[in-house]
Amino acid sequence: MNDNYYSPQGFSILPTAVKNILIINGLFFLATIATQRFGINMYDLFGLHFYESELFHPYQFITYMFMHGNFGHLFFNMFALWMFGSAIENYWGSKRFLLYYFITGIGAAIAHYAIVAWDLIPTLHYLDACIADPTLANIQALAQHHQFAFNGTDSELVNGFNEFKRYAIQLESGINIAEAKAAINEYLIQYREYYVSQPNIVGASGSVFGLLLAFGMMFPNSLIYLYFFIPIKAKWFVIGYGALELFYGISGTSDGVAHFAHLGGMLFGLLLILYWKKKAKQDWEY
Repeated sequence: MNDNYYSPQGFSILPTAVKNILIINGLFFLATIATQRFGINMYDLFGLHFYESELFHPYQFITYMFMHGNFGHLFFNMFALWMFGSAIENYWGSKRFLLYYFITGIGAAIAHYAIVAWDLIPTLHYLDACIADPTLANIQALAQHHQFAFNGTDSELVNGFNEFKRYAIQLESGINIAEAKAAINEYLIQYREYYVSQPNIVGASGSVFGLLLAFGMMFPNSLIYLYFFIPIKAKWFVIGYGALELFYGISGTSDGVAHFAHLGGMLFGLLLILYWKKKAKQDWEY
């Protein structure tokens, strides 16, 4: 019969969990800058990679939330965390707040990589077919469905692509077919790993959007000031922002923002809040 879902836990401008998350994010950002001097890439270590990448580790589902691409990315996420997270933690308490924060962050990552997998798997099908059997027909099918692209930092991979094309021509001419197939196979294995390692999500945005959703549900009539000037009720702000993220996600805008991760954070937050509400109601009725 104990219903503590809506039980204010006291008030603090900077409650414990929010304060510690802010500190950890700041430390991760400083460490990312400092370790670059020693050739350590923390984005490879702690950013969340696609599950088929050799860089992927399960712990990255947690650590990616504390990594940020630049100071602006960090600042706006942390400002939103303080703005919305403090109110939510004061309302729920630290334990429930932390559970919600990490579940929405993990949910955001799952949603994001579901979309990434949808994009990558067709190309991986053609790549795997070429690696298993590097025939001219398989290479032509790959070329028709995938455009090789590089970020410009891996000169070895770019130079290898020129060799790959040369061996493909050699394969077509029927000269030293065994040599050509072996070289093509070796290159495509290297390229495949590069390809699946390119997606790398970082940032607390998924959890922040989950907190935004929670704020809109807990305090629907609270005013949020757009650009510090235009007042709008929290419930309408959340609905509008969610619709905007959905539009950008579906339209496929290449702005470097993981829109479906934001929506994933909101979706998992909604499901968790509805679950808690249902459980609280059942406990009360019992």
